[in-house]
Amino acid sequence: MVKTTVQVEGMMCGMCEAHVNDAVRKAFQVKKVNSSRSKGTTEILSEAELDTEALAKAITDTGYKVNGITSEPYEKKGIFG
Repeated sequence: MVKTTVQVEGMMCGMCEAHVNDAVRKAFQVKKVNSSRSKGTTEILSEAELDTEALAKAITDTGYKVNGITSEPYEKKGIFG
């Protein structure tokens, strides 16, 4: 699994978060996507690394600005460690 974090500028409300989440889901098959207007981030969990150019385009096409994208391996931690 890969965790991708996108710095998104311009989200002002819950509907903004939903617009970004929907744009990501339409462009990619992802396990989970969660946007936070207060943090200015969108976090995405996927099986494989995402095309960052296509990801940035999907978000900017909805009217928001992408200020950066980072990816890192992700392992879900179990109850015992």
